Amino acid sequence: MTEGRTRREKGEHMQKPHGEESETSLSVTPPKKWAAGVPAVVHALEYSLEQTSPRRTGVDLLTMNQVGGIDCPGCAWADPAPGRRHRNEYCENGAKHINDEATTRRVTADFFREHSVADLAGRSDMWLNQQGRLTEPMIKRPGSAHYEPIGWNDALGVLAEELKSLASPDEAVFYTSGRASNEAAFVLQLFARAFGTNNLPDCSNMCHESSGFALSETLGTGKGTVGLDDLHHADLIFLVGQNPGSNHPRQLSALEEAKRNGARIVAVNPLPEAGLRRFKNPQQPRGVVGRGTRIADRFLHIKPGGDLALFQALNRLLLEAEDARPGTVLDHDFIDAHTTGFEEFARHARTVDWDDVRAATGLTREEIEKVRDEVLDSERVVVCWAMGITQHKHGVPTVREIVNFLMLRGNLGRAGTGACPVRGHSNVQGDRTMGIWEQMPDTFLDALRDEFGFEPPRAHGLDSVNSIKAMREGRVKVFLALAGNFVRAAPDSEVTEEAMRSCRLTAHISTKLNRSHTVCGDTALILPTLGRTERDVQADGEQFVTVENSMSEVHTSRGRLAPASPMLLSEIAILCRLARLTLDGRVEIPWETFEGDYHTIRDRIARIVPGFHDFNARVTRPGGFQLPNPVNEGVFNTEVGKALFTRNESVVPRAPEGHLLLQTLRSHDQWNTVPYTDNDRYRGIHGSRHVVLVNPADLSELGLAQGDRVDLVSVWADGTERRAENFQVVPYPAAKGSAAAYYPETNVLVPLDSVADISNQPTSKGIVVRLEPVPDRTQPSPA
Repeated sequence: MTEGRTRREKGEHMQKPHGEESETSLSVTPPKKWAAGVPAVVHALEYSLEQTSPRRTGVDLLTMNQVGGIDCPGCAWADPAPGRRHRNEYCENGAKHINDEATTRRVTADFFREHSVADLAGRSDMWLNQQGRLTEPMIKRPGSAHYEPIGWNDALGVLAEELKSLASPDEAVFYTSGRASNEAAFVLQLFARAFGTNNLPDCSNMCHESSGFALSETLGTGKGTVGLDDLHHADLIFLVGQNPGSNHPRQLSALEEAKRNGARIVAVNPLPEAGLRRFKNPQQPRGVVGRGTRIADRFLHIKPGGDLALFQALNRLLLEAEDARPGTVLDHDFIDAHTTGFEEFARHARTVDWDDVRAATGLTREEIEKVRDEVLDSERVVVCWAMGITQHKHGVPTVREIVNFLMLRGNLGRAGTGACPVRGHSNVQGDRTMGIWEQMPDTFLDALRDEFGFEPPRAHGLDSVNSIKAMREGRVKVFLALAGNFVRAAPDSEVTEEAMRSCRLTAHISTKLNRSHTVCGDTALILPTLGRTERDVQADGEQFVTVENSMSEVHTSRGRLAPASPMLLSEIAILCRLARLTLDGRVEIPWETFEGDYHTIRDRIARIVPGFHDFNARVTRPGGFQLPNPVNEGVFNTEVGKALFTRNESVVPRAPEGHLLLQTLRSHDQWNTVPYTDNDRYRGIHGSRHVVLVNPADLSELGLAQGDRVDLVSVWADGTERRAENFQVVPYPAAKGSAAAYYPETNVLVPLDSVADISNQPTSKGIVVRLEPVPDRTQPSPA
């Protein structure tokens, strides 16, 4: 019997079914004023040793983010150059995540005999994750209440036959999470397009799609333009709508180095986050015994969704400063040589209304003018942002306005400058580079055709939101997910689950249990796969895979642990075998060769994807290689061949009287949709995730106090409402007029049709809500 099974029987980590929290579980302490330090090390080791042995923990941690080691799946932050990496090149959350995957707990056929699908559906996300690693293929047959074991050939045969029975290839959807490697992503999109569809939604659709659309339109590339050295040598860095301390903690090390080099940092956020205040780097003596490093020199306590107005105001102030001191503020050489649309942009920028700016941001003109002064004192500026920007309805215009801001003073294409969208998942950017997008350009599809001799479909496919709609309407009948937890990542939880259940077949390539496995089509498959921590041995020997980080660096990842089960297959093996069974040889693609030797996949990628020439040789060099960024070469691949200034209409997010603007966010002890504990110690929340953080002045106006129980009711322009039940109120220094709560518990509040303009990304920020008190059910009813 495994250690993990014994712990389950003892009841450790067991949670009550979803929504049945203890009435007295929540405790609240003051928010932390600094991040990391010794407590981060202690919490990382505690969690790791609960999951697995000291030896396995050591193997994982000492090889993570090292040359030739495991790439941490926890986030997409770049690694320092070889020779500059610390022996412990990981953060608290990365250590938790890697050992969460390396757990010695196992989910076997006995587990599924014990737990029906309905039973599992009533469990919390955390409980499902804590059961351990999946060990063998499972199937839930039509009408059955349980999953049962099935052999690999039969499981893939069921899926292949269902795919072949479809009236059209567009009745299938192939979803990808950023956990997938470059090689697996390339194989999946190749299979889907050889099958005949561009239905390739991915997690980017729900996190940085607005960044991609805005950057592609204005700069001609959907990626950021910044490397680690640019951050290290910037004079001024903006951190906008992001929380590095919890979501990408290794960024704090880069910011610490920037501060040592003299940079100033402006944090723009509705919540004061510990990681934006002070960082105690546990890799340095001063982070253990000293006060650490102050990160934000200036904190702008902005309202949710006010970032567009902030950058419009800054741009107006910069134009006015140029009027006062002609030729000394704007970079006219850059503007004249490399941009278009400046005059129209400038005319509009000068009309920005200060009353609207105040209403949208909650900031005074004086506060914004002080930031303007910081900009004028800086030769090199970087703007970093994350989902606090992209998950608004006006996310695309906001990113476009950030680009306007950078271009005014030539802060693109020079060392120490640029645009830095901070991705939150290990290889989400690499997936897109490999072709995981429903709208890949003809140049990529032409290259596929020329290399493999088939004509890929040209019509755009379905993104995540439109996939849900198509499933719900019966237009999609098969859903295959390569990693991820789709039903918990997607908005409108009940609608998403209803859509998934309407499929004839759902299949998930996964390492661990999650909510999506409990939301089944008529037939449902669980296809267990190797984790990134594990050795991957194929016909031609031990393999490695590659990933691309947020800064367009491509490098290897190689696991060191024995597989959790001898019945596991790699993601690539699963997809290649499925492709052979489904396509019946009608397209001449060497699937068996691909499965046996991943070098052969990389050889094909090298001939198709720009920047990947000599892939196999270059990626095995220490640190891998950097993909070219045209912006940094002065090349803008837009329709007009220049960077584009844009005119963005002003937006003032407003909530009616008695309502607040809600943003959803992650807790510190959480990776994507999976919480590791019920705590969020940096924010002082312990024992519960069903909390709503509200400015104390707003609570007073609403007649609420700490500990009161409320339902969160979202209110939409079409008159519809959605409800997340039984949350406890916590006073918190949120921006006035705003509130915050954790996702995925609050995904139910966001309708499927509430999407960002242009990008179609779900809007999980700026949700208008009212806090509706829950009657005290412990009191007797009146006679």
